[in-house]
Amino acid sequence: MVVTGGAGFIGSHLTEELLKEGHRVTVLDNFSNGKTENLQRVRDNPQLKIIKEDLKKPKKLGRLIDASDTIFHLAANPEVKLGETDPRTHFEENILATFNLLEAVRKSEKPKTLIFASTSTVYGEAEKVPTPEDYGPLLPISTYGASKLACEALIASYAHTFNHRALILRFANIIGPRSSHGVIVDFIKKIRANPHELTILGDGKQEKSYLYVTDCVEATMHLTETFSKTERAVEVFNVGSDDKVTVTQIAKTVATIMKTPHVKFKFTGGVDGGRGWKGDVKTMQLSIDKLVKTGWKLTYTSRQAVKQAAKTLADTN
Repeated sequence: MVVTGGAGFIGSHLTEELLKEGHRVTVLDNFSNGKTENLQRVRDNPQLKIIKEDLKKPKKLGRLIDASDTIFHLAANPEVKLGETDPRTHFEENILATFNLLEAVRKSEKPKTLIFASTSTVYGEAEKVPTPEDYGPLLPISTYGASKLACEALIASYAHTFNHRALILRFANIIGPRSSHGVIVDFIKKIRANPHELTILGDGKQEKSYLYVTDCVEATMHLTETFSKTERAVEVFNVGSDDKVTVTQIAKTVATIMKTPHVKFKFTGGVDGGRGWKGDVKTMQLSIDKLVKTGWKLTYTSRQAVKQAAKTLADTN
């Protein structure tokens, strides 16, 4: 099995679980976001290969993909806010990288299954919340969401045209140990720098779903197994929790865990009606009915995931 972005946040947790189940895993990462220390627990496992490879300018990709029948594609630039100032990065690291991977899949003579880490942001500002997989039209409001939707379209077209299979997973906000960005990490760093005042982007009323990384990996493994028993060329699943929390509630949780419960919150007011930044989806909750019907069970609610992630990240950041 190949895991692109396998030294990253979600990718490293997925790699550990695949190895735990006895699979041989080849991690491909350019280490722009991924870190070798994320794989410290398993780096001596003889079933693991770690190869530095940039999917934007691949050199060894064809040979590596040809030798594997299952590819977990997690390599991407995950920073949504970046699109406001540097949209080219999302094009190159998400769309171009995916195209190059698909070309390697196309040129291989062996059938492949590609599991793609997509995102809730492909839905844009959905009018139906919780949002099901068949919601449309899909109108992203960020270049990150647009790039992931473009990847979905490319992956689906390659699967149908070149007789491969693809499982597309639309993740909610994934949090937990090894996360290097996002609201919880941001709040922890800000409180460390100034325990008396916490600046919060937007009006604090942004409300979204959060999923703990172990739940995310378990769902990914479960759906990969479920998909292998079907004959569909392409399948799409939401992967998230069944509730949502506001940014202000997250700030209160982090402040309590950081033992600064009296820190003053300073809201920036944000843009476009209280968003944290251009492209910030203000309200997001995915419908996970389709996922639950496959037999998967959620361990942590959004509130529980935020609390657990904050405890872990406060000790490491």
